[in-house]
Amino acid sequence: MTVIVSRVNDAAIVALATLGDESRRRMFDLARRAGRPISRDDAAAEVGISRKLAAFHLERLVEAGLLRSHFEHAGRLRTVGRAPKLYEPVGTDLRVSIPPRQPDLLAEILLDGALSDEPVSPLESARRAAFRRGERLGEQERARSRPGRLSVERALTLSEATLSGAGFEPVRPRPGCVRLGSCPFHPLAQAQPEAVCGFNHAFVSGLLSGLEANTVEAVLDPDGGECCVEITAAGAASDRGFEGSGQ
Repeated sequence: MTVIVSRVNDAAIVALATLGDESRRRMFDLARRAGRPISRDDAAAEVGISRKLAAFHLERLVEAGLLRSHFEHAGRLRTVGRAPKLYEPVGTDLRVSIPPRQPDLLAEILLDGALSDEPVSPLESARRAAFRRGERLGEQERARSRPGRLSVERALTLSEATLSGAGFEPVRPRPGCVRLGSCPFHPLAQAQPEAVCGFNHAFVSGLLSGLEANTVEAVLDPDGGECCVEITAAGAASDRGFEGSGQ
């Protein structure tokens, strides 16, 4: 089980705090290594504590969303007592990243671009894939919230909320501007800034297209902070870095 937390949230804090206890970490590690559901007796023997205390720690791991529990299959023949409670890891990934990063999104964009049959370069194919990904996100949010016609300020507010809900870290560095406070594709953006920042720009441009936020635009400003993409009123700014077509 990989631990993935794109944003700091209550569930992430609970999961991480739960694993701060050494006994629980050892039980969680046992559950991952065992290749089968483990019992309270298994956990107690692994850590060297009583079965009752092991049960307490296992239940805390369940409450934190790190393990799930069930009772041993009723069809098995037992001579005494009730079926034991068993524990196994959940299938959910949990990854810690502060500030938030989006490596999975970048991988999906690159895969979509690689599988495209469009007669364009691989780089342009990936940019178009990024635009489509952002556009779908924007369309989903517009269908959900039904915002109507968007003024500049409403477009900025809606795009900020949509990006935040998707695990990004938008900020308002100045009036009339939304900027990603941290690069979602770092550290690959450091290695290949023109390509990766172009994908980021295309994704945000697609988001605005899907939201029908025609009063604002995504622009590239490599000198403005950690992330090179910001959203401003349409026509209020021009790209000050390299060109990054969103479509």
